[in-house]
Amino acid sequence: MLKKRGINVTHGGELMLKVENLHVSAEDREILKGVNLKINPGEFHVVMGPNGSGKSTLALTIAGHPKYRVTAGSIVFENVEITDLPPDERVKLGILLAFQHPHEVEGVRIIEFLQQVLMEIKGIDPVEAYDRIVEVAKDLWFTEEDLKRYVNVGFSGGERKRLELLQAILIEPKLLILDEPDSGVDVDSLSVISRKIEELHQRGTAILLITHYGRILQHLDPSRFRVHVMREGRIVLERGGEFVKEIEERGFQKIFEECGCDE
Repeated sequence: MLKKRGINVTHGGELMLKVENLHVSAEDREILKGVNLKINPGEFHVVMGPNGSGKSTLALTIAGHPKYRVTAGSIVFENVEITDLPPDERVKLGILLAFQHPHEVEGVRIIEFLQQVLMEIKGIDPVEAYDRIVEVAKDLWFTEEDLKRYVNVGFSGGERKRLELLQAILIEPKLLILDEPDSGVDVDSLSVISRKIEELHQRGTAILLITHYGRILQHLDPSRFRVHVMREGRIVLERGGEFVKEIEERGFQKIFEECGCDE
């Protein structure tokens, strides 16, 4: 292992993300209890599980949310150990998180925020960034006038999620983590969001999608993704995309009972 500008660098193969024996606590409560997950470049992975199983904690921990404390294990991204890196350094490496509940930012206009993001992450000048943002926004149902609104202020659930996708499309991260992109979203917005997720994946972005039910997955090709099922802070099952249908039909508890995962 080498040290490079304070970052631990390991040598390895093609593996993009490696989460190994990850234990995470928040507010003195252990939430993740030994999670293992591997993602190669361009792969599509889905994490499912009942409420409280640790899905969002896993997403937020990979992204570097300060609320969650890693007590054991490691997170390695493209041979760089990022377990202790701050969120902005992880973004620079190519990891982007689309939040389940994006916050309102009063006083900050969408267009100005996105211009700043593109300048800092992609090195694009403000004029070029403006034109690019307006062009891409149209496909996500945002007009040029919409982009003058404050970030998420007065937005519906669908608008908030579409704005998260707009950021992802503009940045084109190596790994996009989507924390319940289908929550609070109407049918029309869900269709657009699903299509844009597929487009990003087809262009080479690896996807880690967190959800507790399969509504959004009905819009996606099950042959393209792999499903990981969580229970009480651990990944207890891993199956192909077709397993989503079985989860929807039978429910998590029945599946846990039959696999012995509830013991």
